[in-house]
Amino acid sequence: MFKRLPGDEARNLVSTTPDTAVVFRPAVLKTPAIITFLVYGWRFLSALARTTWRYPVAVAVPVVLGGICYGYGWPAAASTVGFVVLSLLACACTDGDLFARLVGFRLLAWWRLMSIYRRHCHGVMDVSGLAKRVNGRIYMPRLLRVTCDGWADRITVRMLGGQAVKDWADRIDNLAHGFGATSCRVALVKGGRLLLTFPRSDPLAAPMPALPIPDEPSVGPVEIGKQEDGRPLRLKVHGTHVLIAGATGSGKGSFLWDTIRGLLPAMRASLAQIWALDPKLMELSFGRELFEGHYAADPADCADLRDEAVSVMQKRAARFAGLQRSHVPTIEDPFVLVLVDEVAFLTAYQPDRQLRQRISAALATLATQGRSVGVGVMAALQDPRKEVMNIRNLFPDKIALRLDESEQVDMILGDGARDRGALADHISPVPGLGAGVAYMRLETSPEPIRVRAAYVSDTDIRAMVAYYGQAA
Repeated sequence: MFKRLPGDEARNLVSTTPDTAVVFRPAVLKTPAIITFLVYGWRFLSALARTTWRYPVAVAVPVVLGGICYGYGWPAAASTVGFVVLSLLACACTDGDLFARLVGFRLLAWWRLMSIYRRHCHGVMDVSGLAKRVNGRIYMPRLLRVTCDGWADRITVRMLGGQAVKDWADRIDNLAHGFGATSCRVALVKGGRLLLTFPRSDPLAAPMPALPIPDEPSVGPVEIGKQEDGRPLRLKVHGTHVLIAGATGSGKGSFLWDTIRGLLPAMRASLAQIWALDPKLMELSFGRELFEGHYAADPADCADLRDEAVSVMQKRAARFAGLQRSHVPTIEDPFVLVLVDEVAFLTAYQPDRQLRQRISAALATLATQGRSVGVGVMAALQDPRKEVMNIRNLFPDKIALRLDESEQVDMILGDGARDRGALADHISPVPGLGAGVAYMRLETSPEPIRVRAAYVSDTDIRAMVAYYGQAA
């Protein structure tokens, strides 16, 4: 029995064998051997040139040793290797930081590239959805460079055509767990290239004791703690405004007292003043002697003190008009920092409507006009919602400590901050572990950085009061 094939082209083809399929084979074009050799030769030369450009030291070492061995024999090459090894050991013993920068971190970067990132890249990218399949072909993002330092790995990645930063920011958890890291940060280097940061350790895990009081008077930046990469954290307070948000027990007081501690020499030299508003009567009242009478706790007194700050600001603006555009602290015109603990109690939860409007108007005036005349505002609050703090966008520098909800991170640090790795809602609530840990976004940099403020104890505050009183 014959079987007729369907289709227009095959309607006249009839198989003489029952149930036998007709096989159509494509035409095969044989490539001349010389062209094949040229193609593979060009690929080899291109790969050799790229390797030499990207890894000059790794290429130079075998070439130099081979030249020495060819010209002077293997004893000379072995002696050279021994001399280099002994020199590196001497450098490691005498200057460990220099050895780590020149050799240690480079070797670590190569090892982690080969053993972790390049090894698992295909599977992680495929499972997380960052690899794309088009017409049966898989397109993978390309790892361009891996660098290491004391706390993290940084990987430069070339995105696929058509991908956006948000595609990667939405998958930071997949990338972190896929490569065996605790977290991942995404930052845009330039068009088409991203920088992925994978921390290997946490320098901020342990609480920090209070930093020493500076010797020289200065209005900032004030050193208040440590950044995640181990560098000192210096907070700018002169010429800006700072908003601090965090849940109860997150460590807002650490940022307030570290700032006060750093400004003590300038206060002794009459180059700075701190005007404290403490409606909770708990945090700043412990060192009220430091503020030289510029302290208020009652809401009405807080409104009067803030109005006085507005008056000082306006008088300075009138005197500076046409003469200078920025403030330089002097004894006649010191830097004034208006410090407000739990500002929401004054601007949102205050039952007296007229008093609430008066305080909100004064705060908005200071936030919009005070920077250029040397009047700054540092405000702390627990609830960052717009109806609680409707002028939070007037604060150029923002700090987010432990927050209760993921949406609150973007409320404080700006849209997309959490997608770029500012996981303030994941900070540990255990006392001593997460207190003082925060993510900070500065006016000069849109990327959030993880920091920890030093802990200023009650004993430290008493010593500050006694020291300042004796010096005064």
